[in-house]
Amino acid sequence: MAFLNGLSAFPITPSDRNGVVDTEALRKLIARLCAAEVDSIGLLGSTGTYMYLSREQRRRALAAALEETQGRRAVVAGVGALRTDEAIRLAQDAKSLGAAAGLLAAVSYAPLSEDEVFEHFSAVARESRLPIVIYDNPGTTHFRFSPALVARLAHVAGIVAIKNPTDKPEEIEAHLAGQRSTTPQDFSIGYSGDWNATEAIICGADTWYSVLAGIMPDICLRIVRAAQQGDMAEARRLDGLLVPIWDLFKEFSSLRTVYAIADIIGVCTGEPPRPILPLPDPAKAKIATRLSLLERNLALHDAMSPMA
Repeated sequence: MAFLNGLSAFPITPSDRNGVVDTEALRKLIARLCAAEVDSIGLLGSTGTYMYLSREQRRRALAAALEETQGRRAVVAGVGALRTDEAIRLAQDAKSLGAAAGLLAAVSYAPLSEDEVFEHFSAVARESRLPIVIYDNPGTTHFRFSPALVARLAHVAGIVAIKNPTDKPEEIEAHLAGQRSTTPQDFSIGYSGDWNATEAIICGADTWYSVLAGIMPDICLRIVRAAQQGDMAEARRLDGLLVPIWDLFKEFSSLRTVYAIADIIGVCTGEPPRPILPLPDPAKAKIATRLSLLERNLALHDAMSPMA
């Protein structure tokens, strides 16, 4: 089995306007994920606003999360930075604190070449000795990993997995097969992009790296378990119930939406780091309505299930 598999839940990182992490709120989020028994936790990802936090605050968040998990769940920590030496230090911090792996994106102000990205990732893996997950996030970094670059990096010691974007669901199967053919057998291939991730899991991806699971893990976990058990129809039915939520993600962005969800369901209150603004009240009302609809539809779905 691959090093990372199943559902990896990515929570927000609650903090104040000065960028100081609210560890009590973060612990509540982590406790929910542990109670739901997600397969791993992705801390300090894009939803965790890692690029808006100082090294000190990243350490503070990771230490609190790891203390809350008490080893019950693997924690993958974002270690991306503009400079290679800074990313190395962040990865070393993550390893010393007990993270299972580091999530590394090709973050840059100036456009990077494939050779530059290869050297960046190789150096972080080599110098930190922390297992590294490739984070292909072209919507944010404006760098897309080519099949050839993924194949090169997958054979570097210490680079163990990839978090792929999902652009078109009809292309996932071929994309996954292509990566499988050029990477080691134990290299974990996963996908983000929540509204297409069910199809990725059905196609045989190892991991769903999920934003929604960071705040609403239960239904996401049900989708993954259904797919793992071969019940593709159930996985798709559950995913269908989430279409109104996926539409919110597309309309408002997943980051802004999950901050609003956390507030609406009473898990924690907080605002995304500036200059990102919280959603206005009409948008929050729309999200609250969709959540109520989801709750009703899920109850109806379960009532009609043969297992009910």
